[in-house]
Amino acid sequence: MHLSDLKIRKLKQEDKPFRISDGWGLFLLVRPSGTKSWQFRYQFMGKEKVLSIGQYPAVSLADARRKRDGAKNLLADSKDPSVQKQLDQIDAHVKARMTFKDVADEYYDGLVDRELAPATLRKKRWHIEDLAKSLHNRPIDQITAAELLYLLKPIERSGRRETAKKLRATISAIFRLAMVTMRAPADPSAALKDALLPPKVKCRAAITDEKEFGQLLRRLDDYTGWPVIPAAMKFQILTCTRPGETRGARMSEIDLEAKTWTIPPTRMKMRREHTVPLSRQALEIVLDNWSEIKGVDLLFPSLRECPELCVSGLAHAGFRYGHALKRSSNMIAN
Repeated sequence: MHLSDLKIRKLKQEDKPFRISDGWGLFLLVRPSGTKSWQFRYQFMGKEKVLSIGQYPAVSLADARRKRDGAKNLLADSKDPSVQKQLDQIDAHVKARMTFKDVADEYYDGLVDRELAPATLRKKRWHIEDLAKSLHNRPIDQITAAELLYLLKPIERSGRRETAKKLRATISAIFRLAMVTMRAPADPSAALKDALLPPKVKCRAAITDEKEFGQLLRRLDDYTGWPVIPAAMKFQILTCTRPGETRGARMSEIDLEAKTWTIPPTRMKMRREHTVPLSRQALEIVLDNWSEIKGVDLLFPSLRECPELCVSGLAHAGFRYGHALKRSSNMIAN
């Protein structure tokens, strides 16, 4: 027996849920609360399944029949209507977040979850919020390579070739996220790889001559200031680490028995723990700078950070700077 709007309106709720058939698998479920919901019961791969279509009267009788017929067409194509409904919901959710800014924010949140270095996060945020601001409200699937080139070329012409290159890389990463979430068909920034000028390489000052390197070591030996400075520079040379890693070296990170220095991920550029074997010379520097002052864990502390480090403190706290102590006395006396 087919239903009608008049019959549906006259239905009264009962103590238990009950169903009224409209034919061809379409039912109206009436709950004790009085709500009326459309359901489509069908067989797929030998199993009985139920597809929820919506509540009456938000979904009218005509709409329910139309959706039932659509589900039957899917079954004729060997597709599960319930699975298709989930895919349609995912597609609708994705399409609701289609602007470049929406995807860029998701990309940035992923970087935060990966616990990248604060400096890296600041640079990525600068790329997204400031440099790529003109793209914020653009549907990401409509952005073209020409549009990106129009954004990047003024940055390049201002002399910031490296910035243009890094911004293109950030935009490319955002488009890759859009591609895997079905919000963009391709990455238009890939076409710009050869359209931008390469950055001008600026060589940093470096000592590559053996004699010049020997002069540097002699200058460190002759240094009459705070002995921590030449000690830290020699330690950096011996361990081949970055300045920030050496400055932050802590005694708690050093295993004197194993003769190793373990740098935690928070101070490493790649955010991975790194163990450095200590040579005999590096270990001597560690022992010479080992402190027994309570609360001091830095291997190379500064006077500003630890004002209690004076000649008397060094003499009674266990610092063993050897001949460097004598050289530092002039600085402290002045």
